[in-house]
Amino acid sequence: MKFSVNGKIQEVDVEEDMPLLWVLRDELGLTGTKYGCGIAQCGACTVHLDGQAVRSCQTLAIDAEGANITTIEGLGTPDDPHPVQQAWVEHQVAQCGYCQSGQIMQAASLLTFNPNPSDTDIDDEMSGNLCRCGTYPRVRDAIKTAATKLQEG
Repeated sequence: MKFSVNGKIQEVDVEEDMPLLWVLRDELGLTGTKYGCGIAQCGACTVHLDGQAVRSCQTLAIDAEGANITTIEGLGTPDDPHPVQQAWVEHQVAQCGYCQSGQIMQAASLLTFNPNPSDTDIDDEMSGNLCRCGTYPRVRDAIKTAATKLQEG
């Protein structure tokens, strides 16, 4: 199977029903995408598939064939972070940090499709991303900051 991951064409020889999460982590070594629950309920494994946030634990490899996939590693770099990543640091969102890759990917997708979200929009869009540490207020604040930065261009 072939797809683009973080802007680079990748070809893997895997079973069609292998979850995309395991393709990314085990076959391509992109371990920023985390395994949380395995049933698409926690959001830790969130990646972008053709620009849409999806749960990679329940997305089959065959369903990603030919797609453009972005993982946390492809969203930004330490030298040039995505505005959502910058806002996450500014608001010190992470505590344990385990869910944060998925939170950031979900937030980036939200801002792609809704550049000026209300609190309700944020809460609704982020409700599928769980955080055991309860950093939800800081997540909301960081998303608002990132929205402003993206609008300023």
